[in-house]
Amino acid sequence: MSQRMRIGLAALVALLLVLGVRLFHVQGLDPSGHAQAAVSERLRSVPLPAERGEILDVDGRTLATSVQRYDLVVDQRLIDDFRVRDEVTGLWTTMPLETAISDLASILDAEPEDLAERMEGDRAYSVVARSVTPDERSRALDLDIPGLYAEPVSQRTYPAGAVAGSILGFVGSDGTPLDGIELAQDSALSGTDGERTFEIAGDGVRIPTATFEEIPAEDGQDVRLTIDQDLQWFAQEAIAQKANEYSALWGNVTVMDVRTGEIMAMADSETVDPADPGATDELFRRPLALTQDFEPGSTGKGITFAAALEEGAVAPTDAFTVPNRQEFDGQVINDSMRHETFDMTAAGIFARSYNTGTVMIGNELTEQERYDWMRRVGIGEDIDVGLTSSATSVLRSPEEWDARQPFTTQFGQGYTTTVLHNISQFQTFANDGVRVDPQLIDAYIDPDGSEHPVESGSERIFSSETSQEMLKLMEGVVDHGTATGAQIPGYRVGGKTGTGQAAGEGGGFDGHTTSFIGVAPLDDPQYLVAVTVHRPQGEWRDWTVVDTFSEVMSHVLSTRNVPPSGEESESYDAFTGDDQDRPW
Repeated sequence: MSQRMRIGLAALVALLLVLGVRLFHVQGLDPSGHAQAAVSERLRSVPLPAERGEILDVDGRTLATSVQRYDLVVDQRLIDDFRVRDEVTGLWTTMPLETAISDLASILDAEPEDLAERMEGDRAYSVVARSVTPDERSRALDLDIPGLYAEPVSQRTYPAGAVAGSILGFVGSDGTPLDGIELAQDSALSGTDGERTFEIAGDGVRIPTATFEEIPAEDGQDVRLTIDQDLQWFAQEAIAQKANEYSALWGNVTVMDVRTGEIMAMADSETVDPADPGATDELFRRPLALTQDFEPGSTGKGITFAAALEEGAVAPTDAFTVPNRQEFDGQVINDSMRHETFDMTAAGIFARSYNTGTVMIGNELTEQERYDWMRRVGIGEDIDVGLTSSATSVLRSPEEWDARQPFTTQFGQGYTTTVLHNISQFQTFANDGVRVDPQLIDAYIDPDGSEHPVESGSERIFSSETSQEMLKLMEGVVDHGTATGAQIPGYRVGGKTGTGQAAGEGGGFDGHTTSFIGVAPLDDPQYLVAVTVHRPQGEWRDWTVVDTFSEVMSHVLSTRNVPPSGEESESYDAFTGDDQDRPW
């Protein structure tokens, strides 16, 4: 044997020895590890998104829902020309990648060049198209392009458009909740995603008989609101018309169930469309009834009178001499419109909303007593109804009041409230003196239909006697006071008007907020409607929102089949003596 042959033979033996050692290591020492590594290379995991719960109105009508869509993605490392079987001849032919991309572009109504840019490369994950329909997904996958997959995604839709948009909130393009119920209740709505794991062959196609594991998704809960979709729409239209009439910065109508505290409508003069939130000014992307605090004006007289009645410091028929202007401890208090000095009842002071008379009544209590009663009805406290922001109110303690606040706080100035705070106070007056926490979420509903109702807390604040007297005082406001335009034929109606000065950004006051809060029917109080308009333009004496109240309340009474009672008014006389026809 030649020297060359011996060297070659030795090299061959050495190579066989190396291969033998390697084979022994792979098959003898670590067979499972290498097998597992091979399987891992072939494994693919696909998330199984949980179905997001729906947001429903109080009657179960859908306000927000999800539709099934798919993201088409590719593993660019597997993209190449591939073989396909001709259905007619049964023969296998090569499909050029360029042709396949062109076919995919036709299905997706996209440019082939754009798709090629997303599909060709060396990335393991690249999004080709987002939110394609089930039909588009099926046709795309029928092309059998190696490495092309469809990931199920959920697309949020809002069947009622902008109705209750600021309450519902909205989600981002990737489905991330950004505001409103969508964000605040995301833990209930979102559920828990699952996962599907399977093996693929070298051509990117799943191996039918290989590893397959699936962890099912747990779908989210539905969230049913107390909002009535039809009433919400009606209220939105009504307040938009009123805000436009006065070229106001904003307006709001809130409707509440007296007994339960349920918010039936919370409508703003401009409402965000959850499908296109960027088209709406940021001010209107959240409910104004929570986000905007202001000095309430004369609606704040309600708590002054209720506290005085509860403490026994005054009776509705007590007589007072009420001038247009009076000095209290060095502070001059005026009424908004000049009037002659009247001999009036306490009820008449409330009906005509005189500041001077209100201070006479409020001064029967100490500053601390008045402050404590204001806190008891929620002034100065946050109100949380399950949204991303709470309604806030600012009320300083008597120790922090300046020389004027002991008097101005009696008629709704010197502190701030929101619409929700204001209507909540009147809910307490109307509900036999029992305060019920305002409620926006009615129940959570599991995927199997099981319901979990939300319970509201309640607390007695005033006696039944004080509540009944407050209803009579509010009826006087509508019968012969500042809100005669709020009357509804056949029903006893009560309420309170208010116009407060609006603070400017640079200090001082440079505008107004005008409002009315009313309840009906007084013989069986069921519903409250609060109408608020912020920074209306024009002459303040011309502003009125009681017509909007009457329009909305009439709609509520009609649609809820509340029959007219025909009951006679129980309001008190406004003046002492027989002459009740006095000039303003």
